[in-house]
Amino acid sequence: MEGFFDDATILLGAAVIGVPIAARLGLGSVLGYLLAGILIGPLLTLAGMEAETLRHYSEFGVVMMLFLIGLELEPRTLWEMRDKLIGMGGLQIGLTTAAVTALAWLMGETLNMSLAIGLILALSSTAIVLQTLSEKGLMKTGGGKATFSVLLTQDIAVIPMLALMPLLAMPKVPQFDSSGVILRPGEGASGEEVHHALSLIDGLTGWQATFVIIIVIVAVVLAGMYLSPLLFRFVHMAKLREIHTATALFVVFLIAYLMVLVGLSPALGAFLGGVVLASSEFRHELEANIEPFKGLLLGVFFMSVGAGIDFAVMASNVGTVIGLTALLVLTKGLVLFLLANLFGLRKRDKWLFTLGLAQAGEFGFVLISFSLQENVLPERLAQILLLVVALSMLITPLLFILYDYIAHRLGDHSEATDVHRKHDDIDEQAPVIIAGIGRFGQVVNRMVEMAGLKCTVLDHDLAAIELMRHFGFKAFYGDPTRPVLLHAAGLKDARVLVAALDDPHATTRLVKYARSQRPDLHIIARAHDRVHVYQLYQAGADDIVREMFDSSLRAGRYVLENMDFSAFEANEMEKTFYKHDRMTLRELAPLWDPARSLKDNPAYLERARELNKVLETSLVTALEVQELEARDHGDDPPRPTVD
Repeated sequence: MEGFFDDATILLGAAVIGVPIAARLGLGSVLGYLLAGILIGPLLTLAGMEAETLRHYSEFGVVMMLFLIGLELEPRTLWEMRDKLIGMGGLQIGLTTAAVTALAWLMGETLNMSLAIGLILALSSTAIVLQTLSEKGLMKTGGGKATFSVLLTQDIAVIPMLALMPLLAMPKVPQFDSSGVILRPGEGASGEEVHHALSLIDGLTGWQATFVIIIVIVAVVLAGMYLSPLLFRFVHMAKLREIHTATALFVVFLIAYLMVLVGLSPALGAFLGGVVLASSEFRHELEANIEPFKGLLLGVFFMSVGAGIDFAVMASNVGTVIGLTALLVLTKGLVLFLLANLFGLRKRDKWLFTLGLAQAGEFGFVLISFSLQENVLPERLAQILLLVVALSMLITPLLFILYDYIAHRLGDHSEATDVHRKHDDIDEQAPVIIAGIGRFGQVVNRMVEMAGLKCTVLDHDLAAIELMRHFGFKAFYGDPTRPVLLHAAGLKDARVLVAALDDPHATTRLVKYARSQRPDLHIIARAHDRVHVYQLYQAGADDIVREMFDSSLRAGRYVLENMDFSAFEANEMEKTFYKHDRMTLRELAPLWDPARSLKDNPAYLERARELNKVLETSLVTALEVQELEARDHGDDPPRPTVD
């Protein structure tokens, strides 16, 4: 027990110290975990804990991550993604495997071992890449979606890879005991029986094992569809959050254990279970309960990768390991860059796809271990491959830093922008200019044109422009923040400018420039949040519309109406809040200081607290006025009912 507390203290202490420092330096949490693992590797050895033991515990993080990925993917979604899964993902695995296999064969390895190496190194790190994409907010970009599709294909491909490995095995060399007698399979060097984990397929023929695997998979699918709702409803009766959490963990571990019993990857079993439960009414509850465990165990996994680096082997093969790692990243990068061009990814998306997937993955550890067990790879080669996989994962955050540099050099253009396309020639002008035709600008444009007015619509998102044209609306492609395009659109004679760009910084620049050119122009600007309101206020906008404010007010009114307030009461409170909030913004705007955050601005905070008290008084007064009016008319006071 003391050893457990030693290990836990070392691991958690390294995470608490290393990860915030790495995040503060802009390196990301993944690199922080990896470096912490490297630093505590010697400490773990002194504490009596093997890196391999640590990795066994940490694999639960990968299992939970794939379960959550599965929860996000309904079978219908998988079917809709079939083109990317089979096309982009399949080509990546096939081409990378072929390229790495050819290189290994040219280096003198046998064809079977070369193919095994190709399969192992074709995979990328789902854990690191998805964690980094989420942290950087890149999952919704074109490059992020393409990267996710390839990672998903790779995760699915692990199953056939595991099935193929035994077919690549080398002839096994007989083992002898001390008296020269050949040992039977299952015996160790001492002649004692080697312990095997419980398995449902031990001793079965190939077709029998396949049949058992299919039965277990079908059972998991059917249980997920028909039995899991009954289980979750039964647990829900207890109304205890900890029981919900225990149930979620039980489901994940049970599915993973069943997959282990039939010789499949527990992580892939968890992924299958997640897909099955994706349509469940308890899906969101499962996500909420498992998410904290996933994050913590993934951190342990990353530390295990760092702690598992064998520096003795590394020291004797440092040139080989570094050279092979560089060759792997270069080879995979070339294949990925080719696919990015083939599938039409542009600019930043192309570099995100290329650099994000250029490493080896955590399933490489699983495949290498399985290859050793099946006598596919010799021990020394397996050790070097483990180092290559670990080192390539270690430099992945650096590849993302390189991507950030490239993306910054490419500029703040939309992912759909074609860099080779010149902006459209604007052949007509209108009294209303709408800059930005996303969700916000589309509604404004349709309403204004329905009233019989003409608009000049500008946007630098080529896909959005083409979509507008497809529905019969005229729009012009180009960057609205460029003065030449803005003047071509009729800035000199326009009466109203609607600044509705998705990028808050670009919107502020546009408003500032337009105001400097036309002091009399009426400018309506889309604001991202309250701070952006103050920025637009200083830039010279006349009407500032927070993109979520009106919809949030409506949602708040619906809440009141369903909490026993009458429709009239809810509407009056909505109007009171609306008027007060607009007044609050006007009061606080002059106090806003762009050089300081809101929490470090004492004058702003003091006035904001005063205005919040005024709001409470205003809402109470509104209710009292309604009561008095009701009594004057002889009606009952419109108060909420109490059961």
